[in-house]
Amino acid sequence: MAEGRHGHIGFYYYEPRGILPLDERFKVRKSLRQAIRKAAFEIRFDTAFEDVIRNCARHAVLPDAEVWISEEMIPIYLELHRLGIAHSVETWKDSKLVGGLYGLGFGSAFCGESMFSHTHNASQAALIALVDHLRKRDYTLLDAQMVTEHLQQFGMISISQKDYLQQFHEALENIDVTF
Repeated sequence: MAEGRHGHIGFYYYEPRGILPLDERFKVRKSLRQAIRKAAFEIRFDTAFEDVIRNCARHAVLPDAEVWISEEMIPIYLELHRLGIAHSVETWKDSKLVGGLYGLGFGSAFCGESMFSHTHNASQAALIALVDHLRKRDYTLLDAQMVTEHLQQFGMISISQKDYLQQFHEALENIDVTF
């Protein structure tokens, strides 16, 4: 994470760590499923990665003190995307990008980095699509980093950094898993 649009880049970890379960503990309220279905979003993967990360960075809308995706980080993530490590899940409506998220895939772990929404429920639709996508590909870990009230509605679990690292290292061993 960076300290502002042009600030120092540091490595941070959260204690406890927030993960989203990829089993039946991942919950989606019936009303949310209905709202997403009614919105008729189109979900795409890896078709507008740079647009997603720039929307997540929100440089034009946030004060510098709240920006954690710096200008310096964006080309690094673009290279990780080119290498097949960074991925985006995009929510489209009427041929416009209205929401999405991005993260990094390592073995059977997906580390969610950030999400954005310009339309009600668009980022949530991307998250639900991501979970379905990861389940189909036998992923074992969805790292959401920090515990948030927003993600707790989906069944977020808090674990210690020690337990997280154990799960992450086990996921790294699953080298045949692809995004």
